[in-house]
Amino acid sequence: MAGERWRFLVDETLGFAIASYLRLVRATNRFTRVPADVDALIAGRTPVIVAMWHGQHLMTTFAWPRTIMRMAALISRHPDAGIQAVALRHLGVDAVRGSGGRAHRSREKGGGPALIALKRYLEQGVSVAMTADVPKWPRTAGLGILTLAKHTRAPIAPTAVVCSRRIDTKSWDRASLGLPFGRAVVVVADLIEVPHDADNEALEAIRLKLENVLDATYARAYALVGAKDPGAELRGT
Repeated sequence: MAGERWRFLVDETLGFAIASYLRLVRATNRFTRVPADVDALIAGRTPVIVAMWHGQHLMTTFAWPRTIMRMAALISRHPDAGIQAVALRHLGVDAVRGSGGRAHRSREKGGGPALIALKRYLEQGVSVAMTADVPKWPRTAGLGILTLAKHTRAPIAPTAVVCSRRIDTKSWDRASLGLPFGRAVVVVADLIEVPHDADNEALEAIRLKLENVLDATYARAYALVGAKDPGAELRGT
């Protein structure tokens, strides 16, 4: 019991600190958005599924346009991810705990229940954010995001957020954290639809398209701040 309370206090303290730091980064960076009017891009097509590669869970909060009044985000069930969940709560985002993975591990990671929870949010008109790739399989889109889009008919919005001043880690997903007092770029690609009657062959084609579009979106975002995507060569590793 004492251990659980200590973990709770640590998560709450660090989560609040991270949320406060992200507000500072957002307030002190000069933002460029591509397209300039993201609201117009998604007008009449919300709720959407905001798609990103791993390593951008927190940075992508900068991308959500004003027309999205409420968001939910998929966060891993790993104990360390509890801090991220608290940070998102302080930023006004509902955290759904669970993560994807290879088929034989999806159940133990809570992938199924998490997708059901995300589906309910979308049915209530709440947009959701989730990574397209699964843990330890960087830059390889899984079927979870496509399944969610297929059954809810919510379009996928491939999104990248990059700061000119940032910390690029050497983690498996090349996670990035923006720093204050720089420039930031938000790139949102054209929305991707997944037909309700899409069969396995169609899903595979859309999966490959999502990979290519997300790669191009990240490459463009990094190029706009004069850098190269550190995770560009990760697929297949």
